[in-house]
Formats: sequence, C-alpha cells, structure tokens
Amino acid sequence: MDRCIVLVDAGYLLGAAASLLAGEPSRSRITVDHAALIQGLRDRAESDTQQPLLRIYWFDGAPDRVPQPEHRRLRVMPRVTVRLGALTRSDGRWAQKGVDAAMHAELTELARNRACSDVVLVTGDGDLLPGMMAAKEHGVAVHLWAVQAADGDYNQSEDLVAEADERRVLDRAWITRAVQAKERVCAPPPAPRPEIAAILSAPLPEGALAAAERPAEERTHPAAAATGGVEERVPAAAKGVPTPKDLAALRAPGAHPDKPQPATATLRWSSDKGWVDRPGTAAEPPEVAAMPTLAQLTTAEQRWADREEDITTVGGDPYEVGQVFARRWLARLGEPGQGHVQRLSGMYPRVPHRIDGELLRYAARFGLLAHKDDQIDEHDRYAIRAGFWREIDVRTGAERHPSGAGE
Repeated sequence: MDRCIVLVDAGYLLGAAASLLAGEPSRSRITVDHAALIQGLRDRAESDTQQPLLRIYWFDGAPDRVPQPEHRRLRVMPRVTVRLGALTRSDGRWAQKGVDAAMHAELTELARNRACSDVVLVTGDGDLLPGMMAAKEHGVAVHLWAVQAADGDYNQSEDLVAEADERRVLDRAWITRAVQAKERVCAPPPAPRPEIAAILSAPLPEGALAAAERPAEERTHPAAAATGGVEERVPAAAKGVPTPKDLAALRAPGAHPDKPQPATATLRWSSDKGWVDRPGTAAEPPEVAAMPTLAQLTTAEQRWADREEDITTVGGDPYEVGQVFARRWLARLGEPGQGHVQRLSGMYPRVPHRIDGELLRYAARFGLLAHKDDQIDEHDRYAIRAGFWREIDVRTGAERHPSGAGE
C-alpha cells in the first residue's frame, strides 16, 4: 500500500521536547497544543515520505491505563489512534510499562500485513530495533525521527539510527510550533484566611477549655489504673484550638460557651464519591437545599447527548470540565431558575453540597482521579470549581478576584 503511518512514543517526544525547551525532561514543564502537534506530524510525514497518511498511532503511559485528559483529546482527532501502556512509580520516578512492546507489536503487524509502504518512528528506544528490522524485511521503508537534543546530548539509540532507512531531526523551530515551556512563577505567600482565624478564635466550651489548660502532668491515660497505678503521660493538646466537636456544641440551638448543648443539626459533606450526612453543624438553608441538581434537570435524550459530547468533544481538562457542567446546569434551569442563579452567585466561593458532589462525580468520568486513592487531586478540585464559577459569572456578569473555590 502506498501510504505512510506514524508511530509516536509520546514519552520520548514530549520528554525530549521538555529537555530542549525547559531544561528538564518533566512533561509538567511544558504546554502542548495537541491539535497543532498532530497536524505538524502529518504534514511532515507526508512531505518526507511523499505518501498520504493512513494513521498516526500515539503510544503513551497512564495510571492503570485510564485515559488522561490529553489522551481523550487525541483519540477523537481524525486519523489518530491512542494506545496506552501502564504508568508506574518507582523510586520516586514515573516509568512507562508496556509501551515499547505495544509499539513493537504494532510495527511488525502493520509491516506483515503490508498496510503501508513507509513507517515513521518517533522514538529513541533501542528495544524497537528488532521491530524495525522485521519491518524492513517485509519491504517497508523506515523513517526515524529524533527531537533535537538539549546541550548536545544524544537521545536516540545508535543502533536505531544505523538501521533506519531515513533519519530526520525535529529541531527547536519545529517543536515550538506546538510546544512551549512554562514560565517559572514564584508563588506569592498565601493570603490570610479570615474564616480559619474566626474558627481558631472561637471560645471553647468550659469543659474543653479546662482540659486544655490543665498541666500535662495532671492528666493520665484512662488505662493507668490497669497498669498498677503507673501513670502514662499524654501530650497536651494545642491550647485554645477548638475541635470540630467543640464547635458543634457551640453552634447547637440555644448553646452557650459555658453550657454547651448537644448538637442536632446536620451538615452534608460532599466529595467525588457522593455526600453523606454528619451530625454536628447547621444544615443548609431550605432555599439552598432546594436548588435542583443537573440530574434532576436532564431528560433521557439530553443525557445521551451529554455522553456523546463528553466522548467526542470534551477534552477533560479540570477547568473545562467545570465549565461544561455549569453550562448545562444553567441552560436547563432556564428563565424560571434565575433566582437560583442569583442565590448561588452570592454564595461564592462555596458550591452547595449536593451540586458540588455531583460536579466532582461528573469530573471523575474524565480520569481525574488521583492514582490509587480514588480521590480527585486538590489542585484539580480547585480548577474544576473555578471553571464552574467562571460560567456562573458569565451568566450573572459578576467580577471575581482569582481565588480557589472551596467547599
């Protein structure tokens, strides 16, 4: 077949680009315009091989092989196929597993079935040498592309270079059409949090205050009697810092610092796994609790259309996910729901618990769960909520100062 195929080792391409532009191989140090990068690969491949492109295979690693936002963006692009290996952490460093084997299998299978006349390999790993030799034996021309190395370092296997039919170097000018280094920004000191200061300055119930001020030597572990009267020292708690239980007692109906009463109210705690009721603090006002969730506003037909859009259009960036969720919620509220929108805008930066929990569960669909602990990373949570508030502000015309949206 007179056509070309491109096989990209994303770890090599983006790691080498990061070394070239940012001075270190960490992909977190660069920003990538994936649409421009794919178009650049296609144009360069068709120009070098003089053959039309059949497909670009993008090989990369991901925790538990769960597609990350960049993989979701790539796999819906025309003529792009994403193949994922595992991403594991060892000795404090991330390493791909299974990517080289997948590239080798794809290369040999394409050559054996004569699916193309030319193969472009963007990699530096010598483990692909047997696959390259097998492809040549099946009559396929092999083009090897390298990324310009930083500071003259060599970043490709010499055996691969020697075996390739053609070799090209993607220089800095070509790379920077789609890849840019992130600027290092010194973060300012965190702004004071008045709500935390208010909690810390709250008076303690009389019993708790007396216990906190009692000298450590006067306090013993309850099990001291069982140890023959030998007292076990217990470190004193930080003086004056109330516990959640203390604050719950203070905020109970009719409570007084000197006479705390049992708390009967309920707070709904939200997370990406849902929300649970915990006694001890005040519940949300009825008008806030009455705000409809997106699920309540969505018909079966809309649910299908949402899923189609999620798969084919939404890339999965945390900020974008928050925007999409808010846009759908606002559109389905319609004009009768303007009171809810105005009320919500006045609650900034706190998202009502039921809506916040639904927002985080929606975000979990896009592979935003941190590896192993099934929780969304705190930084991503702020980005998700920031995107949500951005859409609310567009509707209400509110001006916000940049800050994280908290629970």
